[in-house]
Amino acid sequence: MGIVLKEKATVLKPFGDIFINILFTVVVPLIFLSITNSIIQMDNMKRLGKIVASMFVVFIITGLIAATIMIVTVRVFNPAEGFTMPITQVEEPNPPKVSEQLVKMVTVTDFKDLLSISNMLPLIVFSLFFGFSIKLVGEKAQPLIPVINAATLALMKLVGIIMYYAPIGLGAYFANLVGKFGPELIGTYARACAVYYPAAFLYFFIFFPIYGYIAAGKYGVKSMKYLITPMITSLSTQSSIATLPINLEASKKIGVNEDVRNIVLPIGATAHMDGTCLSGILKIAFLYGVFGMNFTGIDVWVGSIIFVVLAGMANGAIPGGGLISEMLIVSIYGFPPEAFPLIATIGILVDPPATMVNSVGDNVAGMLVSRIVEGKEWFKQKVTQA
Repeated sequence: MGIVLKEKATVLKPFGDIFINILFTVVVPLIFLSITNSIIQMDNMKRLGKIVASMFVVFIITGLIAATIMIVTVRVFNPAEGFTMPITQVEEPNPPKVSEQLVKMVTVTDFKDLLSISNMLPLIVFSLFFGFSIKLVGEKAQPLIPVINAATLALMKLVGIIMYYAPIGLGAYFANLVGKFGPELIGTYARACAVYYPAAFLYFFIFFPIYGYIAAGKYGVKSMKYLITPMITSLSTQSSIATLPINLEASKKIGVNEDVRNIVLPIGATAHMDGTCLSGILKIAFLYGVFGMNFTGIDVWVGSIIFVVLAGMANGAIPGGGLISEMLIVSIYGFPPEAFPLIATIGILVDPPATMVNSVGDNVAGMLVSRIVEGKEWFKQKVTQA
């Protein structure tokens, strides 16, 4: 539509602005309630023990590896090469030390600052600790639980209503951008996809077998055959949750212990996001390129890697978490609001392979957790029981 209307497509911009403004309005209570509610609904937290600790170690390490791979990829193949977009002047960031960046990324100096979309990661951290605190208080905090749960359900319903407008809102904004900047913008998206798709599939077919070998030697590599059905399911549904039943069956066939797979896979469906780490780095590098900034420097790279790993784990539990992750990128890196629909569109375009890596990777994570918790011979007795 933007190509057809050209400059006249600017009449569609208000429809896109409405969608973006609504999202920014709802995101703060959505993050707080969704994360707090997910924590207070957990049962038998002590029983998780070593499995949960091992699980998050695996999630973080594989996420760091995925993000690092994409850093190298975008340094070789700039996803926004040949296109700049002077919407709003964005100053070249002067990144602080990694330690300072980490402090600013996860904390604020005043409670009221938690209510700003500019500080969503600190809000996520606060919500996690608030949820755990309610669990620790016990019976005296019980009256809070149904209130938070009901408020969460109501807000999720509101988000569902808003998402009906998403195709119109994003479509209008994108049409306006194409009309304003021309077909070269579409070519830039094609280049971003040309960078992401091979990277995601190479990560899937090279690193998953490597993880399998670390977990169970040659058997771990051979067990990759059980991932074919989850792979097809995740590509077609583009949903880690929809793929979860298939993943559970695949992990059973691999021989992952029932306790491990029943903990790692459901949590992994919302917190193990290697595909999101890959796409997160792509989006950050894309915006740097679009706004004529240099995606270079150890501090920039390390900060980006830490950000995408933490944001991927935190946002997976939130409805529309991908969009929230994109808002985090815009707010934390100081890009103008116009940057949001740019990377939201990339998120939609790369969603199939991203979901595939996110979802199917949970099976591999279950194997690695089994190796840590039960030792290197874990799979031998499990295979005979499966």
